[in-house]
Amino acid sequence: MKNLENKIAIVTGGNSGIGYAAAAELKAKGANVIVTGRNKEALAKAEAELNVTGIVADQSDLKSIDALVEKVAAQYGKIDIVFLNAGIASFAPVDSASEEHYDSIMNVNVKGVYFTVQKLLPILNDGASIIFNTSVNAHLGMPNSSVYAASKAAVLSLNKVFATELAPRKIRVNAVSPGPVETPLYGKLGLEKAEVEGFGALLGEKILLKRFAQSSEIAKTVGFLASDDASFITGSEIVVDGGLTVNAVV
Repeated sequence: MKNLENKIAIVTGGNSGIGYAAAAELKAKGANVIVTGRNKEALAKAEAELNVTGIVADQSDLKSIDALVEKVAAQYGKIDIVFLNAGIASFAPVDSASEEHYDSIMNVNVKGVYFTVQKLLPILNDGASIIFNTSVNAHLGMPNSSVYAASKAAVLSLNKVFATELAPRKIRVNAVSPGPVETPLYGKLGLEKAEVEGFGALLGEKILLKRFAQSSEIAKTVGFLASDDASFITGSEIVVDGGLTVNAVV
């Protein structure tokens, strides 16, 4: 059902994974979609495959965010949907995590998200929808994930505060928190494929549905929150984890 016709949507980090799937879902629902990312070639590929507009932008750089807003305003005027998907996932134990590790994650996942929302507000229509991509890691005590988990927990706090602050403009603010998703994680995490497959098999047993999610399944939740089907939902977090966080202890 094309229930997003005449809507303008931005998907940050929309050239791969969940962002790519979300861009495809929003496009299928009738929206005009803008995807951002740092990789020019990947953006060009997404443009061609999805019939969307790609804009090179670095979420950790406030000047780059300013340039993004300027380009979107010039080409589209106002926007209706923002899916803040861009983020970094890297892991280190607390006894050896470096300042660089901490700053690289927080600058993108928290600072970048915060100021992307702030700088987009002047071109965001009243009644718009803002959606954060967070993570079940904000709730789990997974070893070596302290900085990443803290960044996603911070965004969940922003989710509630922004929902309160933007309610007078009828702007809905929500979060989707995926569990494990089938993506080529080992390339990003610096792990060997066999290591990730072994970890995946172990983790899969903890998920009630006994499998990882597909990016398209997360994207459908994004599409729901972007639409008027979610017109009375704001300040909420929808967990999409196959039952991982409610699995029985015994």
